[in-house]
Amino acid sequence: MVKRNTWQRESVREALASNEGFVSAQSLHVQLREHGSSIGLATVYRALADLALEGEADSLQSPDGEALYRACSTGHHHHLICRRCGLTVEIAADDVEEWAGRVASEHGFTDARHVVDIFGLCAECSRFPPPPVPLGHPT
Repeated sequence: MVKRNTWQRESVREALASNEGFVSAQSLHVQLREHGSSIGLATVYRALADLALEGEADSLQSPDGEALYRACSTGHHHHLICRRCGLTVEIAADDVEEWAGRVASEHGFTDARHVVDIFGLCAECSRFPPPPVPLGHPT
């Protein structure tokens, strides 16, 4: 079921499209409020969830467990995501597609689906040393 297009939903869609990488609902809410919107945080969460469900946004879970969203292109794709700056590149991965289908079939699975997000450091962020790890933090 496609939701009706309200000004709030359109505001969230436009704000999401203005970001290059993945963004949290809280960050998007702050961005909208800074531009004069009266939209509520719960509305931003609902709009993002709907956009992801309808295929207009990609969603992934950050290493900290937070849901992040990004306006996406159509069709199945994967992502390279910079852990430092959030730069995201959509990639095709034919080898992954073949492997996923083969492994699913070998185990008797049909209609297999998958998500592949590769986290690393982009070329720009690789030029700088990694931030120090806090004491007592597992490496």
